[in-house]
Amino acid sequence: MKAFFARLGAFLTKLRVWTLNLVTLLLLLSFISFVVTLLRQMPKAVDPQGKVLIIAPRAEILDQKVYPAEFSFPFALPKSRQYQTRDMLRMIRAAAADERLAGVVIDFSKVGFSGPTTALNIARELRTLRESGKPVIAFSEVMGTSAFMMASQADEVFVHPSGAVAITGIGGYRDYTRELTEKLKITIHNYSQGDFKSAVEGLTRNDMSDADGLQRRELYAPIWAAMKAEMAAGRGIDARIFQTLADEHSLPLIREGAYSNLAFAENQGVIDGLKTFPEFRDYMIERFGEAEDQDRVTYPHIGFEAYLAQLPPEAQEVEDKVAVVFAEGGIQTGKLGPGVAGSDDIANLLRRAHEDESTRAVVLRVNSPGGSIIASDVIASELVAAKRKGLPVVVSMGDVAASGGVWISTPADAIWSEPTTITGSIGVAVAFPTLENAFEYVGVNFDGVTTSRHAGWGPNLAVDEQLDAMFARWASGAYDRFVDTVASSRQREPEYIRSIAGGRVWIGSKALELGLVDALGSMEDAIADAAERAGIEAYGVNYVVKPPSPSMLLLQQFSAAVGIELPALDGGVLQRVRGLLMEFESLSRPRASVLCTDCVVELL
Repeated sequence: MKAFFARLGAFLTKLRVWTLNLVTLLLLLSFISFVVTLLRQMPKAVDPQGKVLIIAPRAEILDQKVYPAEFSFPFALPKSRQYQTRDMLRMIRAAAADERLAGVVIDFSKVGFSGPTTALNIARELRTLRESGKPVIAFSEVMGTSAFMMASQADEVFVHPSGAVAITGIGGYRDYTRELTEKLKITIHNYSQGDFKSAVEGLTRNDMSDADGLQRRELYAPIWAAMKAEMAAGRGIDARIFQTLADEHSLPLIREGAYSNLAFAENQGVIDGLKTFPEFRDYMIERFGEAEDQDRVTYPHIGFEAYLAQLPPEAQEVEDKVAVVFAEGGIQTGKLGPGVAGSDDIANLLRRAHEDESTRAVVLRVNSPGGSIIASDVIASELVAAKRKGLPVVVSMGDVAASGGVWISTPADAIWSEPTTITGSIGVAVAFPTLENAFEYVGVNFDGVTTSRHAGWGPNLAVDEQLDAMFARWASGAYDRFVDTVASSRQREPEYIRSIAGGRVWIGSKALELGLVDALGSMEDAIADAAERAGIEAYGVNYVVKPPSPSMLLLQQFSAAVGIELPALDGGVLQRVRGLLMEFESLSRPRASVLCTDCVVELL
């Protein structure tokens, strides 16, 4: 019997080894086959001569790509790719000057923009592309608000006969849960500073406050007006038509079979006509001829990624540099990541920038609704360190630079804003629930021994009068510090800053009138201003960004080798502040936040 089990054990051991080896071999062969297949599909260099450039991104367009801090396996690929605004603008400008291109087709229906300012900037660049004299044609199954704003810059706009021109405007609704929390016997304590600081209104009210309604109307109206004006100028029609289209002919959530919507759009000159895919293909072949280098019947074309890849790199031979650092997403302590402007990493990048001997000026590009107070102060202090070395520091505000985004901008010698930048929101949001009434209702009591009055206190206990006063002083002190910091930066009296603060959000053009920013212009304008302040005429731009981790770098290099863009951002602009909102809503402990939840405008 002993010998039998010994032989059985030896057999099972050999079987396990052989099985493991077989599985390993099969996995290895599968991987090799996968790599070989991808390499065979590797795109070849395409000559743009006589071809139509197709600009059809399927991605999120934002100031700076941000990858996860670390790579983990197994992994799930996030939903969307990322393209940097500066790369998109560079490609469009190159196309405008490229006499080899026969024309351009645009389709932005699968694009998520980081905000309205980014979308407006790209639309304006597309207009210069059309003005270069090349035929620019827009075609898509469905065009939402932002997609049509791009399409409106084309010479001709076509939509699929069973699609829609789903222009719905901007804005939306939020939930208000005061009635719910009262029914659940949850007590909400609100110490927010500023009548317009509405981040916690959803917890403390059953409807929108008059103050919040006022600031949202004054924020959305100029942005929507700018978008309508851009579409109207592109199509050569009255901007009021787009209001009528949004109010009376665009059904929410309906993105197909909107036949009456399409009829109105065509009748009013919003679009030039309807075409199926075969009809559009035939139309393009008739205009530009048939491709000779394709294995299917189509018109000669080149994709925008292939075109961008073959553009020569921007010259950077000059020694003097303007260093550009990006604060992209909600401001938190820790590392950078999708939707998170990690203060540890941003401070290190700023330090790298001002310690580089070639740096003559520093530009901080801010695209953030704010977040943590201490994280904001950590970033701001590194800008102060750059100024102490005599380096000019300029801030460029993007789609949104509000609350904590304003805090980190305060040390700058000059602040540039775009006309539709969302800024301001100088206030402090503090609110948290306590559950003493809920626990009492279900029969749970708490008792213990402490060495001080509030040791061991938590949200399961009530807030007594003394603790209430202490929380109020804490929030008020944070607000006073915020106001004083901005007043010192803007060289204004604290009373004046307090009069325009209160958590109120402002549009960039109004912020200029109020003295919260110094000039209106793009990031390129801010870079030029920084160079002028540094007294340099010839300069290069050094984008100081966090390199990917070795594992992420390997994935990037592999994807580049086979011509596949590595996705890295869970799509949608709300992802940019999701981590921040989760931190703010945590029930573990009360937190003071310089966060603007009103500042995220999502384009559909």
